[in-house]
Amino acid sequence: MPSLEPSAAPAAEPRTAPAEPETVLAALTRPGFAFGRWPWRSLAYLLGTVPVVLAAGVPLGVLALPCAALAAGGSGPARAGAALLAVALALACGPLLAAPVAMVERWRLPLVDVRPVPRRPPAQSPGHWLRSRYSDSAAWRDSADLALLVTVVPVLYAAVAVVLLLIGVLLAAPALVAGSDQPVSLGIGTAATIGQAVPYALVGLIAAPAVPWLVGLLAGGHGALTRALLAAGPDERLRAELVEVSRSRARLAAAFEAERRRIERDLHDGAQQRLVSLTLQLGLARLDLPPDSPAALSVANAHRQAKELMAELRALIHDIRPQVLTDRGLACAVEELADRAGVPVTVDAVLPARPPAHLEATAWFVVAEALTNVARHSGATRATVRLRRRGDALLVEVGDDGRGGADPARGSGLTGLADRVAVADGRMFLSSPMGGPTLLSVELPWTPHEPPSG
Repeated sequence: MPSLEPSAAPAAEPRTAPAEPETVLAALTRPGFAFGRWPWRSLAYLLGTVPVVLAAGVPLGVLALPCAALAAGGSGPARAGAALLAVALALACGPLLAAPVAMVERWRLPLVDVRPVPRRPPAQSPGHWLRSRYSDSAAWRDSADLALLVTVVPVLYAAVAVVLLLIGVLLAAPALVAGSDQPVSLGIGTAATIGQAVPYALVGLIAAPAVPWLVGLLAGGHGALTRALLAAGPDERLRAELVEVSRSRARLAAAFEAERRRIERDLHDGAQQRLVSLTLQLGLARLDLPPDSPAALSVANAHRQAKELMAELRALIHDIRPQVLTDRGLACAVEELADRAGVPVTVDAVLPARPPAHLEATAWFVVAEALTNVARHSGATRATVRLRRRGDALLVEVGDDGRGGADPARGSGLTGLADRVAVADGRMFLSSPMGGPTLLSVELPWTPHEPPSG
């Protein structure tokens, strides 16, 4: 029999609070704007603009003095010369003066726009910064912001200040008239008695609630213009993202190398030592058993498998990071690779000092992979490995006299090698015509301030 009980009402969906506006302009349409924090933040932004304009106007005024003196001559050529001089000074000094002003404007912008401002990549050197002030579009946008800051902004601020002052005068009209024996000008009219001043006070009272919106509109518009001019453009954002990607890739590579070394250390100090102990115990147990017994055969078989496993584990540890690379450096590790290679290899290593650890690891990996490819695919009878420091780069060259024709598109070996080199911000070049010879050249950045390994 079907139940006659009323079905439960569906649960009401939880209401999410509206997101907090991120800009003054977005907050203007929200109810309760006048009683929130945005009008006060807008007022602080407007008041902070005044000293910025004054500080920027002082050097510009000093630069304008020669132009004013030249224009004071009164003749047409003098005025034309003054205009040309003003343009030349603006183009020469504007980008330099705009830099500190832009920095202060970016610092003040969160008062009216809390969204993160895309940062521009830092200059690599003072010379690079100076060149960029005249060659980068961002510098000229800084100059445009400075020009608006000392021309259009004062006019708009003055207009809004006049409106606010007028509202204040209207509100205070009765008090102003009461304290004067003469008719008082109230901006939009005059009043001689308190009765005549009351209508003006009512107008001011009606207009007063609009003050927060007026302040917010001016501050929000100024902030939006500042953000449009001073925030990084698409190309600058792309460059900044590429810089961050490069740094992230370097951090991942460093973390990966540290993890490799940890695994190598754990295998060497943990699993390998326990396997050596197990091999010794099996050997001793084998000696205690009768040679022809089934138990002796089983122990002998386990002893043999343990020794094979230990050899494989040693090879695995060596491939992760050979101990000779850590203890004696890249040249000795490459010599060891040459001794184990499938073809005769000549090593020519002349390094003034040990490279940093990550460069040694990358260079060793390049040589190991290259010699493996030579032995497997080239048909070469001999190979050479050359290590040099050339300027601020570690040069690694691996050549062979094989059949040539190496192509990254035919397999992932060369592609993976190029990726490994790219992680270290290096470059890889390959010359392998059909019929040979083949030369693989890798350049890895070796900056002077990097500490050597070992």
